[in-house]
Amino acid sequence: MSECTTCGKPLTILINSDSESEEEGCTQANASSEHEVPDSVELNCGCHFHWQCLLDAYEITRCPNCSGDILNHNSSGEEQILCKINNEGGLQEGFDILPVLKEESYLKAFPEERKARAFLEFCADGDVDAILDLVKNGDDEDFNKNGDGEGATKPIDFLRYQDPQSSLDSGLHVAIRKGQEDVAWLLLLLASSLEPHRFPSDVTQAAKTLGPVRKSQIGKVDIRVLENEQHMTAEELARKLGGRWEAWVEGQILTPVFDGILPVVL
Repeated sequence: MSECTTCGKPLTILINSDSESEEEGCTQANASSEHEVPDSVELNCGCHFHWQCLLDAYEITRCPNCSGDILNHNSSGEEQILCKINNEGGLQEGFDILPVLKEESYLKAFPEERKARAFLEFCADGDVDAILDLVKNGDDEDFNKNGDGEGATKPIDFLRYQDPQSSLDSGLHVAIRKGQEDVAWLLLLLASSLEPHRFPSDVTQAAKTLGPVRKSQIGKVDIRVLENEQHMTAEELARKLGGRWEAWVEGQILTPVFDGILPVVL
């Protein structure tokens, strides 16, 4: 099949590689960089979709076109939806698309959490700059408000967000699990009452560049207090993992503070 069962268009997509060159101080885009690549997802029922068309039309366990049951189980009894994907990266057979579909389905139901989920991905990847951009450009108290009155979305403090789809891990849990020390320091700086003298000098210097991004922590929960689904704080997770985190545990850097939250001033 050469067409998407949802939109009826060919199973390709135009990609612009954004090839640019600078000449005499001007940046010029190379129009010839645009090219066509495959964009096909074939479900086990035989129906084909563009990647985005499938995400938009996804129904829990059935094909959105023929209503065939596309869910199966692996040898451990876990649910999966195996498909064949063909895109600019090549052909991939036996790809389990269920986690992606579940994620997209969840975000459709709770669109206000999309930014918070992106924040957790940045924590996992160690992308400090992306986290800072979120803090600077999307107020952690005010973003994702859909206006006032009926239908308004409750604001989410993404610095303290806990993922209901992933064991209620906070960003600090994720950073520790992925070995991202720079992210862990940043989150302690932005969302804990850790004493100023406990931070390394390079973190202290970086904090001075944040300016108004840094806010008082009065009345806010210290991120070190948060427990995941296993009732583990970030400190308990660090103690379990050991390695690079042993010094953090021994130095009580991750020790939760349950009493009044004080502002961090560097």
